[in-house]
Amino acid sequence: MNLSNNLKKILIIDFGSQFTQLIARRVRELGVFSEIINHKIALKFKFDKADCIGIILSGGPLNVYQSNKVKINKKIFKLDIPILGICFGHQIIAKEMGGKIKNSKYREFGLTAVKRKKKSLLVKNFFNRSNSSNVWMSHADHVSRLPKNFKLIGSSKNSKFTIIENINKKFYGVQFHPEVTHTDKGKVLLKNFLFSICKTKKNWSSKKQRVKITQDLKNQVGNNKVICALSGGVDSSVVAQLLNKSIGKNLTCIFVNTGLLRKNEEKQVINTFKKKLKINLIYVNAANQFIRKLKNVDNPEEKRKIIGNLFIKIFEKYAKKIKNVKYLAQGTLYPDLIESKSATGSQTSKIKSHHNVGGLPKKMNLKLIEPLKFLFKDEVRKLGLELKLSKEIILRHPFPGPGLAIRIPGIINQEKINILKEADNYFIEELKKNGLYDKIWQAYAALLPIKTVGVMGDNRTYEYICLLRAITSEDGMTADFFNFDKKILQNISNKIINNVSGINRVVYDITSKPPSTIELE
Repeated sequence: MNLSNNLKKILIIDFGSQFTQLIARRVRELGVFSEIINHKIALKFKFDKADCIGIILSGGPLNVYQSNKVKINKKIFKLDIPILGICFGHQIIAKEMGGKIKNSKYREFGLTAVKRKKKSLLVKNFFNRSNSSNVWMSHADHVSRLPKNFKLIGSSKNSKFTIIENINKKFYGVQFHPEVTHTDKGKVLLKNFLFSICKTKKNWSSKKQRVKITQDLKNQVGNNKVICALSGGVDSSVVAQLLNKSIGKNLTCIFVNTGLLRKNEEKQVINTFKKKLKINLIYVNAANQFIRKLKNVDNPEEKRKIIGNLFIKIFEKYAKKIKNVKYLAQGTLYPDLIESKSATGSQTSKIKSHHNVGGLPKKMNLKLIEPLKFLFKDEVRKLGLELKLSKEIILRHPFPGPGLAIRIPGIINQEKINILKEADNYFIEELKKNGLYDKIWQAYAALLPIKTVGVMGDNRTYEYICLLRAITSEDGMTADFFNFDKKILQNISNKIINNVSGINRVVYDITSKPPSTIELE
């Protein structure tokens, strides 16, 4: 199943920038489908002017003269398709068109003011009345000589050729990152490129996604049976409802209770999908199996692999009980692929493994369906609302596949799980009471493998530390901590300590992503 079939698109060639996925998101937010391919894949890619209406070259960590590492398909410059280069991509255009790139004497990282030198369709409504705009820079090289037939549109203090264009060839370059929120009116610049220069029309919305994905699922699955790995989270819930709308009774959802779920989560899943949505649901309580397998395991990657392997093993067991099953559906998202194995093959490193990414054992004999794997979280939520799923499900905070196992660093046991379930429940309930839950991307409690001395009444205690994490984000790729009012944090801390036996100290994590990840393990 390919979302890009029959859709006019903006093709993004990835050179390893940490912001490449943001470019794709911004283009989609503007209502145009975007697809990312690695620069090495682009060497053999067949560019079709019928559906590729514009190309964006991403940033990247390399130097444009590292020809052994930087691969560019020079045919793209002869396609008569508008091209926008961002940062490293801007330098590629300048180099390939005969300009020069040099190492900057003064590097630019962070907010920088760009001054307008000439008018251009690309920067319509981008500059303020003083002909200036603040942009986000991240570069050590710069264009030192403008290519022939290119015009200078904007300059910064340390980068003369910050914005350039060749109207006849429809080539445009910007040294900064318009895709990040720090750039004032960055979205305006991208909008100008899409609609004024590429002259594209809007073709991407949650309604169109629903229609296309549903039809693609019908065509792919036909009359075959599908089992869905249902967790109760946003992603698998949307997949289940998509399949329910597409193939009806040929869908069977298997919900495995790992014992590592949030408090009462198994009851909520059964009530929603079996009773309300009338979906075929097999409930497997495998909590004891998972706890036994995780006994004395403290390595986070080993935990993930144990949980993933057992999860698959249980699926194999129950898949065999359903006759003529051909497919397994999972709620894998774009960021899952990016962090696990670099979806485009660019110079990104593996952060952690996801148990729903990377394929299935050959002996399972099931084909994998991942209808959301090219969607971002916000797109999945909108799609879920389009599918008439309740806001309680759709607006729920993300929850990791390995569950509470990676929110209990070190060795896991039932006592720790019980303590954490209660603490997490109090934390989330207090957020909802204070109207904060929907303002936060993800919040959770974790149980640290450290005991400290405390005093309750006249008694000395020696109990665990509870860590609270609450972050704001657009897509989980980058994140910042939520800035709580002191009184609210104090109240949450008191609630947990007074009601959860086993915790005598509460701390709040104020680390952003990067340098940390959202989860502890």
